[in-house]
Amino acid sequence: MEKLGVIGGMGPEATSYFYQEVIEHTVAARDQDHIDMVIISQSSMPDRTKAILTGDDTHLLEVMRTDAQALETLGCAHIAIPCNTSHYFYNQIQSFTKVPIIHMPREAVREAMGRGDVHRIGIMATDGTIRTGVYARECGAAGAKPVVLSPECQAAVMSIIYDDVKAGRPVNMHKFDRVMAEFFRAQCDAVILACTELSLIKRDHDIPDICLDAMDSLVRESIVRSGAQYQ
Repeated sequence: MEKLGVIGGMGPEATSYFYQEVIEHTVAARDQDHIDMVIISQSSMPDRTKAILTGDDTHLLEVMRTDAQALETLGCAHIAIPCNTSHYFYNQIQSFTKVPIIHMPREAVREAMGRGDVHRIGIMATDGTIRTGVYARECGAAGAKPVVLSPECQAAVMSIIYDDVKAGRPVNMHKFDRVMAEFFRAQCDAVILACTELSLIKRDHDIPDICLDAMDSLVRESIVRSGAQYQ
């Protein structure tokens, strides 16, 4: 099997969950059956949404360059970045290293389309991810229409991410239910949880079957590309 590199810490709890999910979904009967991983938990990474919206991304990209090149030096065969918003910078980050970086949004949209008869995909994500069209481009390339939220519901998503999960507080599920109701009214065939903080909602709460977690797609690809078996 090949070594997996992870640029994490965005946020730390999401990275911890990613690691846990890789372990739980790897077919293994002993320690040696698991994937060797190098995780850089770069919690000091500048906020991705802020970097996108302000255009002040110099420091962010410098840190990404350092991390990507460190993982290459340590012999990683693939790199996973459990942060959807950072994929706005995917091409730039990939240019820093010869190691292939798994494109989480692309894999998530591919999985959504694989459910069959999917035409409208709701995107639950940060302002940065929505405004830059990271998922909209992938949906368009796959032949689906991306559906974004009203300003009021998008503000609720940002509150869930920043005021609840990142702040270490319980998620206000009334906000989540309000957001999902809007996606249902928009006749979405699937809704992608396109922020790794939102993955923690799926971990702790029952959510509608229409939802698909981008983190799950990244976990699966990380395991398979590393040469292990996904379960």
